[in-house]
Amino acid sequence: MSVIPAAGCGEQAARLMKLTKEYSMAVLHENQLILDRCPHCNVDMPTLVHIQHFRTTDYQGANRREWGVFKCSRCGSVITAATPKLGTEITEIYPSTVVIDDSIPARAKEYLKQALNSQTSPVGAVILSASAVDAMLKIKGYRDGSLYSRIDKAAADHVITPEMALWAHEIRLEANDQRHADEDAPLPEITDAKRAIEFALALGQFMFVLPARVQRGIVDAKGER
Repeated sequence: MSVIPAAGCGEQAARLMKLTKEYSMAVLHENQLILDRCPHCNVDMPTLVHIQHFRTTDYQGANRREWGVFKCSRCGSVITAATPKLGTEITEIYPSTVVIDDSIPARAKEYLKQALNSQTSPVGAVILSASAVDAMLKIKGYRDGSLYSRIDKAAADHVITPEMALWAHEIRLEANDQRHADEDAPLPEITDAKRAIEFALALGQFMFVLPARVQRGIVDAKGER
C-alpha cells in the first residue's frame, strides 16, 4: 500500500508500496507520488512532488488524518493524499481521475477517453469532445444539422433539458472551426478544453448512464419481490 512517510523514515519512504483504487494506481516513492495520470491535466506518468504535510481532526479531535500535498510539475496543480497515521497506507486521494461509465456507447466513450488524455492540447481536446457529443446525438437519431442545432432539437424533444442546451451554447464546441483552421476563430485554451470535456461527460451521464442505472434499479426492485 502507498504511504505518507514519517519524518526521518527514509528507508520506509524509499519502498514502493501500491494503492489500488477504482480510479487509479498510486505509488509513493520517497518524496514523489506516482500516479498513472495527473487527475488535473491527465498527462501520462506525471511528476508529482511533495510540497507540504499537515494533520487534521474533526471537531471532537477524532478522525485524525495526515495529509500530503503534491504538485504536478506539468500543469502546476495540486493533489492531496491522506492516511490515518504516518507510515501507513494511503486511504484517500483527491481529486480522483475520471472513470468513463460503460453505459456510454463505445465510439463516444473512446472520444471522451482521448479528450481526457489530451487536455494539454486544447484544440484536439475540444475536437474530441465535440466528436463525443456528435456520436451521442447520432445514436439518439439526431444526425442532420450543426452540432448546436441538434443539441437544441434534443432539448425541444425533451431528450435533454433546456438548461443543458443553454450550457452547450456557453462553451467551446466549434470543432468545425478547428478542423478547417478558421482564421477568425480564436484557438481554444485549456479552460475551454476542460469545459467541453465536462459538458460531454455530463451529456453522457444524462443520456445514457442515468437511464441505465434506472433500468438496473427497476430490475433489481422486481427481483426482490
